[in-house]
Amino acid sequence: MALFDKYAPLMGQFESLESTGHNPFNVSFDRVLSPTEGMIAGRRILLLGTNNYLGLTYDPHVIDAAVAATRSLGAGTTGSRVANGSYGGHRQLERHLADFYGRRHCMVFSTGYQANLGILSALAGKDDHLILDADSHASIYDGSRLGHAQVTRFRHNDPDDLDNRLRRLADTPGDKVIVVEGIYSMLGDTAPLREFVEVKRKWGAYLVVDEAHSLGVLGRTGRGLAEAAGVEDEVDFVVGTFSKSLGGIGGFCVSDMDGFDILRVASRPYMFTASLPPAVVAAVTEALNQLRHRPALRQQLMDNARRFHAGLADLGFHVGPEASPVVSAIMPDPKTAFAFWTRLLEAGLYTNVSLPPATPKGLALLRSSVSAAHSRSQIDHALSLFATTGRELGLIPAEPAIPAWVKHPTANLAHEPQDALAIGFRNQLLARLAAPSKVMAKYYSAFRRQSPRRARIVGDK
Repeated sequence: MALFDKYAPLMGQFESLESTGHNPFNVSFDRVLSPTEGMIAGRRILLLGTNNYLGLTYDPHVIDAAVAATRSLGAGTTGSRVANGSYGGHRQLERHLADFYGRRHCMVFSTGYQANLGILSALAGKDDHLILDADSHASIYDGSRLGHAQVTRFRHNDPDDLDNRLRRLADTPGDKVIVVEGIYSMLGDTAPLREFVEVKRKWGAYLVVDEAHSLGVLGRTGRGLAEAAGVEDEVDFVVGTFSKSLGGIGGFCVSDMDGFDILRVASRPYMFTASLPPAVVAAVTEALNQLRHRPALRQQLMDNARRFHAGLADLGFHVGPEASPVVSAIMPDPKTAFAFWTRLLEAGLYTNVSLPPATPKGLALLRSSVSAAHSRSQIDHALSLFATTGRELGLIPAEPAIPAWVKHPTANLAHEPQDALAIGFRNQLLARLAAPSKVMAKYYSAFRRQSPRRARIVGDK
């Protein structure tokens, strides 16, 4: 038996995708032109699947900071901070992050994945308990395995089930650490954080919130869901990443807990990984500065997110329960998702395919991520391509539905459409919304039965 025979089923699926000429898991860009456009096979492509929420990857101040740091401090650090020491930029970035969150302590990691790996494996050992939302990111699950803690899952975004799980563990020795996310990366829904805090307080547990997708998105100053929900004092640890709103790479954890710095020598992923290079540290530090001083970016981001989310829903697609920068259209099955993705790419739109086991409840998703850098015309053009492809595949009604900017004039959507097809939608208003097609309704109904949370706008209190 060859070493890789165990991957034969996966290899077959991968080779099948490669044979089509369009593999969503192996896309190669000729060049990325801006936060919203790139080149693939010599063609200009609209980017709607990059997680570049604030569009800071091409910000001139961020780029200048990275260039200056490289010229003065070199290309890399060639080792971990434990072995090779911390550069001044590492400590400065940690101070800036701690100040931003109003916390006393901060640790910076080389990736967001490693932040969860390093923090969770160090917080909970073999005699402790990690209580995880069932839809947690892979890095959370992997972090729980690395520390050998006892893992208990509770139903996604269900405070009652969390309460039941902790009740069963009440007489069990060991610390109990609850882990939830601010915005979940597949459907873009948020955690009912206030309710989780009440449960946490009731049972004397600790609470970790992963704000990877909500940093720079939610809250009055962009600190995330805990700020938006008004419960920051009840969150013991905030974990996040630099690879979304801050446009870089790396991760962090902030806390007010006494003794926090012992994690620097207790966290193996922190101790045994080369530290971030000076260019990345400088770029992220400047990106954080931009986030703090340009609140209009968050407003533009959420305007775009609401516009796209409402637009897909109005066309007849089934989407996640609330508007956020993560906007996913639920597909009937993986085959349809691949076909849809391929047609969008051929039409000039790049988005993501998300499949089980990475998705909740076995859903096949066309996952898009909206940026503050997208123009209204780009959002409307993406909607028109989704509309054309959805009709071609029989997933939505043949006739156009009432467009979002007409149906939701009070939701920051009252703008003139920008392209010809969008203008055509406006001029062909229907008397009522077209009903979703039966093939989509079947799958969405099953999803809604398993996800009873009410729909709400991200950031509402």
